[in-house]
Amino acid sequence: MGEQTLGQAQPLPAPDAATAHSELNNVPQPTTSPATKIPLRPRKIRKVSPDPSTSEAPIKPAKPVGRNTTSKAAPPRALTVVPRIVARSLSCDGEVEISLRYLRNADPLLSPLIDIHQPPTFDNFHTPFLALTRSILYQQLAFKAGTSIYTRFIGLCGGENGVVPETVLALTPQQLRQIGVSGRKASYLHDLARKYQNGILSDSAIVNMDDKSLFTMLTMVNGIGSWSVHMFMIFSLHRPDVLPINDLGVRKGVQLLYNLEDLPRPSQMDQLCDKWRPYRSVASWYMWRFVEAKGTPSSAVTVATGAGLQQQRHHQHQQQEQQQQQHAPQPQLLDPINSMFNLGAACAWGQ
Repeated sequence: MGEQTLGQAQPLPAPDAATAHSELNNVPQPTTSPATKIPLRPRKIRKVSPDPSTSEAPIKPAKPVGRNTTSKAAPPRALTVVPRIVARSLSCDGEVEISLRYLRNADPLLSPLIDIHQPPTFDNFHTPFLALTRSILYQQLAFKAGTSIYTRFIGLCGGENGVVPETVLALTPQQLRQIGVSGRKASYLHDLARKYQNGILSDSAIVNMDDKSLFTMLTMVNGIGSWSVHMFMIFSLHRPDVLPINDLGVRKGVQLLYNLEDLPRPSQMDQLCDKWRPYRSVASWYMWRFVEAKGTPSSAVTVATGAGLQQQRHHQHQQQEQQQQQHAPQPQLLDPINSMFNLGAACAWGQ
């Protein structure tokens, strides 16, 4: 019976007093202090200053990559600044000479014409109202006949200084007819004077208007068409950049200058003469001179020196071009090639 049965538990030996006391002291005591909440603080990022010996150069922004990343950027090309020429009134001192130098360079074909002809002069300083009145009186008349009627008209007004809207409106159609002014022209004179009296037009406004506005306002007057306005702008206001596209003398001159097969149409004139800007008035003057030199009558001289009626009959069909520019049902101007208003010589605009 000395052996124990397999699987039967053996009793543990009782611990001695010293061991028991040591184990009791190592048992963790329960915490008696209340639980506290610790606030969460954001984590600080510590910045480390770079070592000067190992720091790299500052990074430059990347340049945009083009198609060819290996080629260097081309240096900027120098811009050629072409000075803009601001033309002054042709009556200003030295302006005609400036225009001639400019036209020689702009269109070398004009140089021979400038060499053989005296430069134009622009020394007529009539008031706009007087100049417009005079243009109406001279319409469709030879220079001598127009001068005779104009002289009598000035007498009725008490001199050129008396040609003002109020004086013209005071003249009856009967009074005007007695000095040779037709009823139609009398109505034109009165319409011009009324537009002045109503404030639609004035001398100061006309002088200060730009070319486009001036053309629009003056063609509102009965009896004044595009050709009359262009002549007025050149010879009374001395505007430097006027191209009379409906003037047959200028068109004929352009045809001869550029050796064109056909007479250029008015719609083609702006493009053909664009290189003359801003002195198209002066270049037009040389077109009249050119036509005369070629033997084609283009001025008042032809009308006033013996062939007036014949030339008027010869160009009756050309008046139809002027008809589209007039407010009246009938044409008001002779063809400029034979009209006394052309720049030819001794014209009524003060040349």
